[in-house]
Amino acid sequence: MMRRLINLAGDERGTSIVELALIAPLMATFIIGTVDISRGFSAKLQLEQVAQHGIEKAMQGMQGDNSTVIFQSLQSEVASAAGVTIPNVAVRYWLECNGVSQNSNPATMATDYEKVCAGGQLYSRHLNIRITKTYTPMFSTRWAGANTDGTYTLVGEAGLRVQ
Repeated sequence: MMRRLINLAGDERGTSIVELALIAPLMATFIIGTVDISRGFSAKLQLEQVAQHGIEKAMQGMQGDNSTVIFQSLQSEVASAAGVTIPNVAVRYWLECNGVSQNSNPATMATDYEKVCAGGQLYSRHLNIRITKTYTPMFSTRWAGANTDGTYTLVGEAGLRVQ
């Protein structure tokens, strides 16, 4: 009997299974966390791409005669492409004279496109599209900037100096 116990103490078969059982939950947690973070960054990148596409569409509209029509439909088209509601999309167009914004509040294409600066002032026109969307991870958390319900608010934004 003693001999069997001595042989058993020196036997290393099965140790790798025990080590795997100890480390597997930790590895699974890291993998799931990495996938969740990757999905979040992918969703944010998609929002930024939609915002940039909206800027491109606005620039095409500014070159034609139907610029007012393009800007009126821009917010709804961007919202549809991003999969959000219209209030989650902010399209801002403003004029700056000597570095001071001259826009109405809120700035819109209809009210601010035709504004001009007084003679001799340096001016620039700007366009900005901002999209907000809620991201729900696979496993909700209450840390790292999460909302109280465990979701995250993603913001995709694109801007351009037009003139």
